[in-house]
Amino acid sequence: MSKDKTQKIAKEPDSKTQAPENLESLLRPKTLPEFIGQPQLKENFSIYIQAAKKRSEPLDHALFYAPPGLGKTTLAHILAREMGVNIRVTSGPILTKLGDLAGILTTLEEGDVLFIDEIHRLSRVIEEALYPVMEDFTFYIHTGPRTGALGSAQLKLAIPRFTLIGATTRAGMLTGPLRDRFGIIGHLNFYGIEEMRQIVVRSARILDMQLAPESAQVLAARSRRTPRVANRILRRVRDFASVLGDGTVTSQLAEEALKRMEIDNLGLDPMDRKFLLIIIQNFDGGPVGIETLAASLQEEADTITDIFEPYLIQEGFLARTSKGRVATRKAYEHLGCKRRDQASPIKTAETLFS
Repeated sequence: MSKDKTQKIAKEPDSKTQAPENLESLLRPKTLPEFIGQPQLKENFSIYIQAAKKRSEPLDHALFYAPPGLGKTTLAHILAREMGVNIRVTSGPILTKLGDLAGILTTLEEGDVLFIDEIHRLSRVIEEALYPVMEDFTFYIHTGPRTGALGSAQLKLAIPRFTLIGATTRAGMLTGPLRDRFGIIGHLNFYGIEEMRQIVVRSARILDMQLAPESAQVLAARSRRTPRVANRILRRVRDFASVLGDGTVTSQLAEEALKRMEIDNLGLDPMDRKFLLIIIQNFDGGPVGIETLAASLQEEADTITDIFEPYLIQEGFLARTSKGRVATRKAYEHLGCKRRDQASPIKTAETLFS
């Protein structure tokens, strides 16, 4: 049997003693009421959970799709807690052999949650082995070589009824047979500024930070409408506050910290601006293909598609067409560029960050 390639829920850390990667876990909400944003999704899952408990059944298999950092993993952990069960965590690229999957499935107990991140990256063999597991809670183990028309010898292993939760940033890459086996499909949207402000205030409270109300608004507006980004920025601003000030995050200190991190007034960072400027200056605003952009940026195409593009498209800086990526009028205006041959100076730091 292969080595178990999952993680169990760890004991909750202390914000004053934990490393940054553990602080990320600490900042995650633990219950549905504590989870800020996604109101319709939360309301629906509250009903699904109550119904499953009334019937003494596991929650139906669920699929979350959204750009990175919007709360897919957090929701998976919350659903396990709300159901009062254990959660096992793994990811698509890790599950390379049937023995890996068998090692996980045989440790599950009745009602447990198995969370597979990046589920679109499952191998074909693992995906097809999951079909009978998801439908009938049966795992087929091949025990010998193929024997002519009868195929290979196999054993059936009964698996306790459990909930599979998958998360993906690429819903379009899921095969139809896998997607159709999920009884619940949820899309997480980018968060509103007020929701981001509430998230910043909550995280600051957990981190025992002194945060001025206007500072929370500033940080919320520049966090790409993404909780993970907000928490990362908040921790860095805390560093500036402890070194450059008395620990209190004033609006002036927040602005200074963001300027030093080169995060402008609309949340764009240096890579975002470089991305847009390459399209505008090197390719006359587009359209330009993703592979060409990847070569120009020296980044993987998947990184551009998953990390940079969703926010730029959401905020209207970028359009994705059948011919390629196109910089919008908003991108030109924000970066101080004029279209085609009408050259103009790029905006300075003073105008971008104020």
